Parts: sequence; C-alpha cells; structure tokens
Amino acid sequence: MQIILLSGGSGKRLWPLSNNTRSKQFLKLLPAGGDATESMVQRVVRQIRDAQLTDSIIVATGANQKDIISNQLGGSVEVVSEPSRRDTFPAIALASMYIADKKQCSSSEVVVVMPCDPFTEVGYFQTIEKMASEVEHGKADLILMGIKPTYPSTKYGYVVPSQQHNDGIAFSVERFTEKPDEKRAAELISQNAFWNGGVFAFRLGYMTDIVKQQLDVNSIIECYDRYAELPKISFDYEVVEKASSIVVVPFSGLWKDLGTWDSLSGEIKKESIGNVVMGDNNSGTLVINELNIPILCEGAKDMIIAADPDGILVCSKEHSEGIKSLVEQVKSRPMYEERRWGDYKVLDHTLADNGYESLTKQLHLKPGCKISYQLHHCREEVWSFIEGEGIIKLDGEETSVKAGQVVRIKKEQLHGLKAITDLRLIEVQLGTNLVEEDIVRVELDW
Repeated sequence: MQIILLSGGSGKRLWPLSNNTRSKQFLKLLPAGGDATESMVQRVVRQIRDAQLTDSIIVATGANQKDIISNQLGGSVEVVSEPSRRDTFPAIALASMYIADKKQCSSSEVVVVMPCDPFTEVGYFQTIEKMASEVEHGKADLILMGIKPTYPSTKYGYVVPSQQHNDGIAFSVERFTEKPDEKRAAELISQNAFWNGGVFAFRLGYMTDIVKQQLDVNSIIECYDRYAELPKISFDYEVVEKASSIVVVPFSGLWKDLGTWDSLSGEIKKESIGNVVMGDNNSGTLVINELNIPILCEGAKDMIIAADPDGILVCSKEHSEGIKSLVEQVKSRPMYEERRWGDYKVLDHTLADNGYESLTKQLHLKPGCKISYQLHHCREEVWSFIEGEGIIKLDGEETSVKAGQVVRIKKEQLHGLKAITDLRLIEVQLGTNLVEEDIVRVELDW
C-alpha cells in the first residue's frame, strides 16, 4: 500500500502561529506523552506507523512547505512538490505518477489518499485497511471513507449511501451533496448520509490512466513539466463525482478537524505555553506565547491569546472562527519559518526612502544540518555567530566558525554553512528586493 498525504493550506484561522509556510498541520501543540508535543502531521505519520499500514508515505505539497516537512518528518516520508499551487486533483495526479515512475509500482498497487491533519484514533486507520481490502477484492474502482456525522455541519460535503447494495463493509453511493445549509444537512443525516472525509482508495492504474487521458505522459518529469495543463480542480469534482464504480466505507469513531482555535484548544492539555504568567482568576482560557517578552493574564474567561513574531491575537473562543476575514487584512511577510536545517525569526525590517533595505534574522541550525552552497544577486549579508560551532564555505574554502565571530558575505559570493553543534547566528541582509526567492543554489548538500 502507498499512502499519499495531502498537505496544503494557509491556516488563517490559527493566526498568528500559522501562516503560508507554517500551516496548521505543522504547529507543535498536541500532547505526545510527558512534556513532549507534536504537530498534526507528525501525529498522523506516527499513527500510520503504529497501525503498521505501510512504510511508504508520500507527502504531496507545495514548494513552500518542503523545508518544514523535512524539518519535522526528516527522511521518514517522501515528498512530491507541486511546481505551482493548483488543487487536489493535480496534486494527486503528480503523486500517482511519482509512485508509478520513480517507485516502479505496478498498476495493481493500492493507493490511499488522505489529509495530513485529521485528529482521529486507531479505528480510522483500521477503516483505511478495510478500504484497501475492498480495492484488492475488486469491489469498486474507487473507495471513499464516510465519516458518521455528529451534528448537521455546513462545512463538509455529504455522501448519501444506497441501502440496497452493501456487503456489510461498504455501501454503494447514491449521490453527493456539497456543503449544504444546516436544515439540508439535518435532512441528509436522517437519510444516513456520511461526511466526505477526503479519504480515497484506488488501484494505481486507475489514477494513472486518468492522468494519461489528460496529458499523454509516461513519467513524473513529463507530468511535472506539463503540470500547468492539468485542470485546476478538486479531486472530488474531477474524479469522485464522475466515477461509475464507487463505494463508501463508514467510520464512526473520533474524528475532528482542528481548524479553529476553539477546536484546537480543546485538545491542548495546558492553559499556557511559553513565557506566560497566569493569575488565579482565569477560566477556560489558553495563552500561547512564542515571544521573549512575557504575557501576564488575569481574569480572562473562555479566551484565546496567542503571540508570536507574526502578531498577537486576542479573541473569545466563541468567535475564533471569524478571525480569517481579519487576517486577510494583514499584509506582512512571515516572521517565523521552519526550514530543513532549522528555523529562523525575523527581528527587524527597515525600508529606506531610496529603496535600500535591511532585514535582520536570528537563525538556528540543528547539529549536522546545512544551509545550501548558494549566492544572492540583490543583497550582501553579515553573519554574527552567537552560539555553537560550525563550518562556513566561502568561494570553495571551508573555515571553522564559532560564537563571537563575524563574517561578511558579498553579493554574488558563493557561501554555505554547516552546524557542528546547535548553531545560532544573527543574519543582517543589506540591499534591494530582499526576498527569499533571491537564492541561486549551487549545491544542496556540499
């Protein structure tokens, strides 16, 4: 079995901790035993391993999330990155071609596609096993997971099963209804409809045949190069609703979408995280602080208070779902990012009247990790090392560096950095057009 995890989104409902590069699935807030915490995607990958479903997990994502996936999951998963952000059908198509071409899997291989961030339990993964078995026994070309609704939600699509055709495990699908109003949702639940959980199972050849009908490609490289020709459409619309042979397998256990501060706070077993002092008169309030300055909280009831370099949120749990429209009014670059080598925080950004900029960051490199051997066209950099030891490579020459040293890197100068121990430095970028895209990577692993 091959499992494709879909990773995308901008996580605006969990601002300020989530942004375009650190979506909700990457927030390390869920309890993982003792004082340890894990992110949603780390939890799902761990659960897949614990259920012994497969060792083959492919994350389909955008280029902006590759580094944070590498940082959190390391080499335990494979990553297929979209050349441009489109929708779930192109992403699944590209990942399927990767499985067929790069992994050389046969057309009969079972593929399961699922979100990377459901909050669920072991029965969910046992249901995936049932779905795979239905595929193997030829019950249908496409198998869906149907989540038993717990209330008439307007956030999910519904799958209405046919009661006349079932084998005790799977039901034939009568019809789909996309995100109804509350009254219609209640009617659908009375008809034993399921939520569409976004989990699909099929034979690999089923999907690659669909891709080849659209693009006439035979390799992942061809599919990547012609990716923009694939329709920008969801898998549900392009494949599921057109399928002639389709069944749904029910799941009735724990399943939550932790997409708002209200829902997420219910799974965080602490009242505060970070540099926080809580008084004695708070009730039902969660405070998360990723800043160095303290937050003092007293007399707050059913509130969410979250602070990080991207901003500060103060809202009631009841209205936390409504912050998305407010976040869309905020125009700023991400102030914190996780990378494959560690992470960085933006400390300051100054723009002069003549267009000259300075951008100050604090970088943290994990032991053994490297910043690629690269150059910049529009900026010079000053690195001031404040903790640890490492090796810097400048124009082909490698030199040891440690706390207290300062290195100046000119425009167009080739440079790379490797951490021997935990390595921290202050990076000051000076120039014009200070954007992350101003990087020419010569060697990723030097």
